[in-house]
Amino acid sequence: MAQTRLTQKEMTESEQRELKTLLDRARIAHGRPLSNSEANHVKKEYIDKLMAQRETAMKKARQVKKQQAYKPDENATFSWSGNTSPRGKR
Repeated sequence: MAQTRLTQKEMTESEQRELKTLLDRARIAHGRPLSNSEANHVKKEYIDKLMAQRETAMKKARQVKKQQAYKPDENATFSWSGNTSPRGKR
């Protein structure tokens, strides 16, 4: 299933703050303001990392949901007396 690219608007506040921190660290490391290309490169790497994390979380959630799904007992036989009222219809 191809997942659409994550945008900054779709990120949580903490993820947006982390991205801003990464951009600030890159700016300080370069000792000058970042060019658009450099800023976009930092953003792209961070978004790729976030999307990978979210994908693994979704896979894990699907796996847990699949394990917890109701599975009927294959060894049990159908019991008519358990499903019908002893008094009959009223």
